[in-house]
Amino acid sequence: MRLGLDAMREACAATAHPERAFPSVHVAGTNGKGSTCAMVESIARAAGLKTGLYTSPHLVRFAERIRIDGEPIDDASLAVVLDEALRHDISFFETATLAAFLAFRAAKVDLAIIEVGIGGRLDATNVLPADTVRASAITGIALDHQDKLGDTLAEIAREKGGIARPGVPLVHGPLPAEAFAAIQAAGAPLVEAPPYDDPIGLAGPHQRSNAGVAAELGRLLTLTPAAISHGIATTSWPGRLERIATPKGSFILDGAHNADGAAALVAALRGEPIGAVVFGALADKPWRAMLAHVAELDAPRFYVSPAGRAPAAPAELAALYPGTPSASLHDAVAAACASARGLPVVVCGSLYLVGEARARILDLERDPSVAL
Repeated sequence: MRLGLDAMREACAATAHPERAFPSVHVAGTNGKGSTCAMVESIARAAGLKTGLYTSPHLVRFAERIRIDGEPIDDASLAVVLDEALRHDISFFETATLAAFLAFRAAKVDLAIIEVGIGGRLDATNVLPADTVRASAITGIALDHQDKLGDTLAEIAREKGGIARPGVPLVHGPLPAEAFAAIQAAGAPLVEAPPYDDPIGLAGPHQRSNAGVAAELGRLLTLTPAAISHGIATTSWPGRLERIATPKGSFILDGAHNADGAAALVAALRGEPIGAVVFGALADKPWRAMLAHVAELDAPRFYVSPAGRAPAAPAELAALYPGTPSASLHDAVAAACASARGLPVVVCGSLYLVGEARARILDLERDPSVAL
């Protein structure tokens, strides 16, 4: 992946600056930024705004990345914006980002909610101009993508704090002291979001923090308390502690892909009987630390390789914490269901794995697995 803004700025200029065509909210963070963006979208729609939502990666279909008024962009509109975006010498993620900007301009959205891909400072989304960004947010800071963002929380926070803009409020969730100091140095007015105590549509205690950030963003957008509470209570976001019941079995899908995310998953399921765990992770992720948390779930483990990326070898996973290496996701899910005794099967470790599992469980046609 190429980090830097020059190519993206040139592509935006060549397409008459679609990034300037709509007001936006810009959200970064190690974990929870997708969930937070989904909640802000739901709040804005509850307030009657026409919304655009850009997130990554997709689980099943590429069109999930670009949503208009709560729905994935239709195939015809996607073809138009991708045709225009693909004319430029930019990376895959830059192409997807430019396509989203073009789609939101064409749809004349009232508000676009834009999720950062990686980091913030050099992320393709950071071409959004300060005079159109209504508010920014950093959901939290933890270790992830150290090869690109740095080895310490302060270094990672400086990269994510690169979305800060003078005079534009930046909402943040709980932050370690060294991360807070780095973000404070970025110079934007900071708004600390308290945990949200009202009903939340997304599962897990960690969503209280994400919902708090979303609620503060709603207030900064001067949306009504009724829209904020209704939007947060009715948000859905696939692949994040998502429960699916089918004739094949009962499943809990969660795309947590770092140690903090795995810890949040286990905390959310503590005390609940689990039938089996299907786990797979990418080799460049902290899979040992992730698996240390997942191993707290008292259930048989089945290990598999996520499709399309360099995986941690199932045999290595099994050597660390006993379990059954599987040749394919199909085999892993079948074996997990057979041993689950009617209890839920947890599928976790990678959004790519969760996307593949979701498509298989629900018999959905899936687009190729691609980076970001």
